[in-house]
Amino acid sequence: MKTFDTHDGLKIRYDTYISGENICQGVVVLLGGRSEFIEKYRETIDQLLARKLDVVTFDWRGQGLSDRLLPNRYKGYVASYEDYLKDLTCFMDRHVLQKTYKRVIMLAHSMGAHIALRYLHDNPTRVERAVLTSPLIDIAGPIMFTRTMKMIAKIAVRSGFKKHYVTRANGFDPSRKCFSGNRLTRDPHRFQQTIQMIIDNPDVAIGGVTFGWLDAMFDSIQHIVADGYPESITTPVKMISAGGDEIVSIEAQKKICRRLPNCDFVMIPDALHELLIETDAVLEKFWAIFNKFVLDPDILS
Repeated sequence: MKTFDTHDGLKIRYDTYISGENICQGVVVLLGGRSEFIEKYRETIDQLLARKLDVVTFDWRGQGLSDRLLPNRYKGYVASYEDYLKDLTCFMDRHVLQKTYKRVIMLAHSMGAHIALRYLHDNPTRVERAVLTSPLIDIAGPIMFTRTMKMIAKIAVRSGFKKHYVTRANGFDPSRKCFSGNRLTRDPHRFQQTIQMIIDNPDVAIGGVTFGWLDAMFDSIQHIVADGYPESITTPVKMISAGGDEIVSIEAQKKICRRLPNCDFVMIPDALHELLIETDAVLEKFWAIFNKFVLDPDILS
């Protein structure tokens, strides 16, 4: 297992996939979402390799096979999204930018897409373009619900409960994960495939989030929507939204995309949150969008 060390002494699991000698068109930095792990994206990685793109990816701190942050490894926790950003910056510096790739592309999902935007803001010339799927700009739900959750998380953290699960959150039990009623994908095979990966390797499992994670998320959301912040992200961005998303806010995605100087918003209407493990029909639409944005002959010439 390949790892790199973080600024605060954690070991982060990463991997590299090579498309083939003398045919590489560039590298894709693949960033998963909360609770995800490298193996979950094997199908996506294979698709990228087939497009003559190398792939580099890693497990975020506190999930996958990277170091966990609490004695109870199932608790989703981070002290600050700044730590995620520092980990990404470290990874880019050590394992991407030191190599002579002709192009550097980001493909980032949900929480990973949120952190990608922060990286693009701080490093405007290092990534040629970015594809963001179901980006976490805000959580889904009415404004009053979001405000209430934000207030509860802040009070809980200040009261010493930052490492406690949020209400109704708990550890991971694969026997309780049913395809029926899930909010992530409409593809039963890919849904079950992900569950089986966790059964086969229980160490990648993670449960619900803590109040600390939730508070850190809301703080970072406030950061990226602040006046002038999106406006200074000049990297070309293709933002792909899932029309049936009940996890993150589609309206928030549209709003921030309008503020980004070089962003194109596309919605796939018949998709749930996890666009990259959706049905074949959804994936066909996604890869058509990806190909045009990343592999268009006019771009490569």
